[in-house]
Amino acid sequence: MAASGHQPPAKGQDTSGSSQTGLRIALSGLTTRGRSFLAAGLAAAGCAYVLGQSNLLRVGLLLVSLPLACAFTLYRTRYRVAGDRRLTPQRVPAGEEARVQLRLENVSRLPTGLLMLQDRVPYVLGPRPRFVLDRVEAGGRRDVSYRVRSDLRGRYPLGPLQLRLSDPFGLCELSRSFSTYDTLTVVPRTEPLPPLRLLGEASGYGDGRRRTLALAGEDDVIPRGYRHGDDLRRVHWRSTARYGELMVRREEQPQRSSSTVLLDTRRPAYRGTGPDSAFEWAVSGAASALTHLLEQGFSVRLLTDTGSSVAGEAGGGPQSADAAGLMMDTLAVVDHSEGSDLSPALNALRGGTEGLLIAFFGALNEAQAEQAARMRQRCGAAVAFVSHPQAWSGVDGGGSPPEEPVRLLREAGWVVQLVSPGQSFPALWRQAGSTPASFPGGGSFDGGGTGSGGWT
Repeated sequence: MAASGHQPPAKGQDTSGSSQTGLRIALSGLTTRGRSFLAAGLAAAGCAYVLGQSNLLRVGLLLVSLPLACAFTLYRTRYRVAGDRRLTPQRVPAGEEARVQLRLENVSRLPTGLLMLQDRVPYVLGPRPRFVLDRVEAGGRRDVSYRVRSDLRGRYPLGPLQLRLSDPFGLCELSRSFSTYDTLTVVPRTEPLPPLRLLGEASGYGDGRRRTLALAGEDDVIPRGYRHGDDLRRVHWRSTARYGELMVRREEQPQRSSSTVLLDTRRPAYRGTGPDSAFEWAVSGAASALTHLLEQGFSVRLLTDTGSSVAGEAGGGPQSADAAGLMMDTLAVVDHSEGSDLSPALNALRGGTEGLLIAFFGALNEAQAEQAARMRQRCGAAVAFVSHPQAWSGVDGGGSPPEEPVRLLREAGWVVQLVSPGQSFPALWRQAGSTPASFPGGGSFDGGGTGSGGWT
């Protein structure tokens, strides 16, 4: 980004309007000191005219001419300055700092005078940083830096950078603004979660029974055509003779487990605001859960009560990192919805293919709990973290828990954990892993044992 000083009008152009505009810009740059000099000079000149004192008139003319000359000179100063901003990192968890480095370069042939820099930042990131540079030689550069921090998640613009040019007497200041800006994304805080084993689909790589066709693993009876690079030891001679072309045994690898993280964003379901509210706890918990599941090799889908979703695949490659970043960016700006039920999320769940379902619910009534109970039929395992409405509302003693919604969820096979203020999500996660889950058809499953599949 670059900013340049005033340039004189080209020959043949009408300069009356531009001259008046330039004069207004120059006079508007007068500081308090400059206006004081101008007022004192006019007062001295008026007194000299009334009293007939020529010496006082000279003093008045000097006081008037000095700020006018500084304003005119500063306005006509030709300068060209280039600026660059580097933000490290561009995505930062709430409560942590990011570093902003500014580089200013004088690309003109003349040295600059006194320069003052100010970068525009939102109020939640802290005060606006200001820097003073005495002189930048021709072709020279200066580096300055500052730090920003926010306890509130969101996307915050940084910039544009403002450049103020001042005369040596401090009588006039003119501002120029660069055109570019950067964006800082403050994502929810995440907490490391302990590895657990609950009932569900295959746990990442190799613990489950379902398998998908790929390039390595156990034999399958269905052959495929030979491809360049295939091991000749995999040639299936019976199929080769049958089809008249070289055939190899098709191979397979374990199927990656699927999981869904459901975030309830209904406005009536949460009470309170701020970084310590129930809704922010749920957003942070959802971020921690999807980060943990991606690290454990799951393919994760982030789903909200409105039915909107963002999917991501594990694997450690650039695509996995981009998907995780996209989900974290979504959680950084997620806000309350005006929905009254969970039917959009229920319709968005694909029956029988969801694998593990981790849900973060606000306060539920019986109708909403019945909708959540039906979600259990569309996944392999389900864990719900439900906000305790009386506890988050500040009622002494926390009040009685919502017994009927919790009962409906548990009877449907959910593992339910009630969430109160101050509770640690890793501790609740660990409790969910040791809580037996009942099933609609009867029986139960102990999360600490083994089963037909699991997740960690």
